[in-house]
Amino acid sequence: MKTIIVLATLVAAALAIPSDTYNPQYDSFNAQEVADNIRLLKNYGKCFLDQGPCTAEGNDFKKVIPEALRTTCAKCTEKQKELIRIIIKAFQEKLPEVWAELIQKEDPKGIYKPDFDKFLHGSN
Repeated sequence: MKTIIVLATLVAAALAIPSDTYNPQYDSFNAQEVADNIRLLKNYGKCFLDQGPCTAEGNDFKKVIPEALRTTCAKCTEKQKELIRIIIKAFQEKLPEVWAELIQKEDPKGIYKPDFDKFLHGSN
């Protein structure tokens, strides 16, 4: 009987997190703090560009960047979209050279740029 209860609990837990969205673990991440702190923003940029060490969350973010870009953040929750827009706008405004390197790394042919620009402006 205990085995059935444990199994039912595991199945319920697996179904509780939708597989069509990214893990909400970092939904409380303080993106504005990073955006407001040029040193932190630079460190995240170096992490994403494989030019420096990454924090645990930086590593996790780096893993989903390519897919999020290709799909215009289709698996992002509304909160995740908001956080991404904050960080990207900070890169664009405060560290445009890092933003240019990120674009070159993740979308060198500019295939995803038009749709991603719409996403950044809230059209997606």
